[in-house]
Amino acid sequence: MAMTAHSTGRLPESSSSCRQAVMPARHRYRPCSLSMNGCRREGVAVPVGICETRTLPAVSAPESAVSELKSAISALVDADPPPSTSGIIRLQVPIRQRADAIVWLHAQHPLPRCYFSARSHPSLSVPLSLRDGNGRRFLSSEDEDVVSVAGVGSAVFFHGSDPFSLDDWRCIKRFLSKDCPLIRAYGGIRFDPRTNVSPEWKNFGSFYFVVPQVEFDELEESSMLALNIAWDNTLLWTWQKAINGVQATMNQIAPCFCRLRNLFPGTAIIGFNHVPTKASWDISVKKALQIIKRRNSELVKVVLARCSRYATDTSIDPVSLLACLKQVEGQNAYQFFIQPPDAPAFIGNTPEKLFHRKYSNITSEALAGTRARGLTKVEDLQIGQDLLSSPKDNNEFTIVRESIRRKMEITCNEVLVEPSKALRKLPRVQHLSAELSGTLRNEDDEFDILTCLHPSPAVCGLPTEEARQFIEENEMFDRGMYAGPVGWFGGRESEFAVGIRSALVGKGVGTLVYAGAGIVEGTNSSLEWDELDLKASQFTKLFQHEVPRACYQEMNTGSVN
Repeated sequence: MAMTAHSTGRLPESSSSCRQAVMPARHRYRPCSLSMNGCRREGVAVPVGICETRTLPAVSAPESAVSELKSAISALVDADPPPSTSGIIRLQVPIRQRADAIVWLHAQHPLPRCYFSARSHPSLSVPLSLRDGNGRRFLSSEDEDVVSVAGVGSAVFFHGSDPFSLDDWRCIKRFLSKDCPLIRAYGGIRFDPRTNVSPEWKNFGSFYFVVPQVEFDELEESSMLALNIAWDNTLLWTWQKAINGVQATMNQIAPCFCRLRNLFPGTAIIGFNHVPTKASWDISVKKALQIIKRRNSELVKVVLARCSRYATDTSIDPVSLLACLKQVEGQNAYQFFIQPPDAPAFIGNTPEKLFHRKYSNITSEALAGTRARGLTKVEDLQIGQDLLSSPKDNNEFTIVRESIRRKMEITCNEVLVEPSKALRKLPRVQHLSAELSGTLRNEDDEFDILTCLHPSPAVCGLPTEEARQFIEENEMFDRGMYAGPVGWFGGRESEFAVGIRSALVGKGVGTLVYAGAGIVEGTNSSLEWDELDLKASQFTKLFQHEVPRACYQEMNTGSVN
């Protein structure tokens, strides 16, 4: 078998003025637990000794890729272990045909599971040359981009109960390399790690990231099956244990999979409740507006959210639900799926990018204001123009855009805003949007750009701390990772979306759908409630039947918790 390898270098130190803002002195943080299948140690940040990508000969179908990887693992079992006491090695098999990563994920059952699909392919460009066994180029960054990635099992995962810190970021980055750009850690961060965690979010912690054991990459015209082998003797997870763990997961991998059909045959909503109820929502909005209108108040905007629990007559598979979301609502949006062991799945179809980093280049965006799409082109144009000319929505949007610009200027050189305001049209809704770009003064200020941009005024409010405190005191449910950063870290690039238009599905919680709306001066409480319904409808409209409206008042009571 012909294989190519790339090795890694050391991780530089970094510093920035943002860190004290997200890690105030009154909090004492512990580094994350670095876990390799149960073996844990805190505070490990030295880069691993080996980071390699080995490419096997290309095959024609996914089934052949499974066989190739199993053979490669068997060969490694009989070979001498690597000379380093720690490392991560990726074995990958290019597949000449394109297959859907989410369909592959649906056929797999090992946990944990993860999935991430880019909103636009160029942002996930992979500058990596792949060659077949005879040395011929199979694909390169000029040829194809990664469309979506699905993963199962855990080569190494990162989990903590304290807020995500610089030390936690370094623990993750020690397994990543510019020379191995497809070794990535996928996951998310809690919206507010300082609040109490409810039972449904317990296994997610304040953050959760995983480098999958087995991974399927959907490319533009082809595919790739890969596995990651990670070991660290100081964690008592040796090379041999890592090989055995990957073998066990590979033995559970379904080599064959087919197109998903009839995702929700006969599914109907048989009950639901909202937290808060409409009456409680009105009270919270009124309270927020009273504070905003005070002469000496600093609060300009606060984003309030709703959690809706839906009971259906048949159980819903979260992978099928996400696949259906992608098919129906996926245009110009990210899709994500995060499921730790023994936990429900956090899934979403979000239009909002938090940031994308490629080397030192950073892009972000502002998104605010919501209207439905029109039934005709003329109606749609009229609704869009109404959104563009609305003083209330322009006020909300300007707050978001200028806040993001100021935050990017902390770690970036000149920040460009182009366009300054435009319409972002999605299948069901449209928003005001602006694109922002800049260059990091130091590539390793990635942690700072993440912690500076989250939470944005689009999901929290302004000023951030005043809005966060209002949310903590007035919301009646745990947001968990809703509205938090979801995405991946890589050696050359990283990408995070904002975890809105999302739901928690399965494992005894039913289907919890989350939606939020910005409260600014001029807000109408009932119109914002209707906006919540509109945002949640991307989930509810997927069910074939809905509860009759006459039942609404009777069922819209109770609590999620």
